[in-house]
Amino acid sequence: MELGGGEKKRVVVVGGGVAGSLLAKSLQFNADFTLIDKKEYFEIPWASLRTMVEPSFGERSVINHRDYLTNGHLITSGAINITDTEVLTGEGRLIPYDYLVIATGHADSVPKSKTGRLKEFQEDNQKIRSANSILIVGGGPTGVELAGEIATDFPDKKITLVHTGSRLLEFIGPKAADKTLNWFQSRNVEVILEQSVNLNNITDSPGSKTYQTSEGQTFQADCHFLCIGKRLGSAWLKETVLKSSLDIHGRLVVDQNLRVKGRKNIFAIGDITNIPEIKQGYLAQKQALVAAKNLKLLLAGGRESKMATYEAHSGVALVSLGRKHGVAQFPYTTCIGRIPGLIKSKDLFVGKTRKQLGLEEA
Repeated sequence: MELGGGEKKRVVVVGGGVAGSLLAKSLQFNADFTLIDKKEYFEIPWASLRTMVEPSFGERSVINHRDYLTNGHLITSGAINITDTEVLTGEGRLIPYDYLVIATGHADSVPKSKTGRLKEFQEDNQKIRSANSILIVGGGPTGVELAGEIATDFPDKKITLVHTGSRLLEFIGPKAADKTLNWFQSRNVEVILEQSVNLNNITDSPGSKTYQTSEGQTFQADCHFLCIGKRLGSAWLKETVLKSSLDIHGRLVVDQNLRVKGRKNIFAIGDITNIPEIKQGYLAQKQALVAAKNLKLLLAGGRESKMATYEAHSGVALVSLGRKHGVAQFPYTTCIGRIPGLIKSKDLFVGKTRKQLGLEEA
């Protein structure tokens, strides 16, 4: 764990999202630890949509890194380059490492401070409250969960969801998609499939806006929310020593121990890896714990042959539909309603996630 002269080995984690924050919490007392993140906080991503309809929820789901990272260095900046021994930050600082973990997930443009992020949620909430009709573009998990939150808390609002795919929630099975569509239809949410919306061609009408789909269908809505997939946070790696470790999709290729292929001292965790499984937060957390275990072993001088392995998970997905309902896909069955809602939708695992970080659940 310590170098000659009593100095601890240096561990640097780039990215303070679901995986990076949990790894930081786990390793901060085992090394000379540094977390590099563009923002001052960790945001529980699957709770963000609830916070748009209930802004006070963000007080628990947006967590300053310093609330749980009490024994490490925090650098609020992006990383722009990596060498075999150092990370270069956007502010020009060179951070040396003995072990490096890449956990940059997906690229997202959000404020630097928790206060700024909570202000954004307040603005989104006002946008929802003041609208009579709302367009949601995108029928993946983000669009579906946002539509579910609004339909539950504001049942009188007219909601239209437009999705380019042939069904909702294409990342899981068709049964889950069918059940979700039926749930929406029972709540008067209009779902338009296999069409897109040109958001650069919006006509302002008296009191609302007119949108047009790729098939020429027009409809009115007071506002819209864009809920399509975010880019991977790996573009910055293409000019680094890890450029040959990226697959054709821009994901880092990792081995069974979560080390970047061909690298003894560089790990990758979370959505940025090429692990063939559904990209969900709870799986990123599982990866973080395996990587933390392996790093603790190596820091203590343990043998590589003793490192833990990570096996891809399959078939389990939970999508919330408002506060009380949800849709769940398990390996052998799919269900919708209050039982999946009890698993996820009430608290959205916020209390559990806070507890993992050593914080009070409430």
